[in-house]
Amino acid sequence: MKKILFALLFTTVSLSMSAQTIFGKWENRDEETNKVDSVIEVYKKDGKAYAKIIEITDKNRQEAVCDKCSGKRKNNPILGMNILTGLKKDGDEWSGGKILDPKNGKEYKCYIKLENDNKLKIRGYIGFAAFGRTAYWHRKN
Repeated sequence: MKKILFALLFTTVSLSMSAQTIFGKWENRDEETNKVDSVIEVYKKDGKAYAKIIEITDKNRQEAVCDKCSGKRKNNPILGMNILTGLKKDGDEWSGGKILDPKNGKEYKCYIKLENDNKLKIRGYIGFAAFGRTAYWHRKN
């Protein structure tokens, strides 16, 4: 009986801890329609946070390329592209990296912060965080 209770408790704690992380799959929603337009996977590499687009819901955009990007990303497929690079943990947020907006090809400084278990705040900005734009990603179930 003790083993069953321990296993149940361990599973519950593990599940709640995994939900309290920025890592995993997130839905990006259209600001006007609130429909999911892409799924982004946030992952950890060498102690830093990165994210890539793993799904595009619009069938007509699944083979889209980043024609407005520069450098190595120019004319590369958006699907599979890393859009968030090199964020380091700083307290309860991750900062010091950059985010790419594939719609306009521009990169911005950014930070991300877990608002709650299922909502991630992404703030992209130029210069100071006060001059930027905030988006929210929602955890994919």
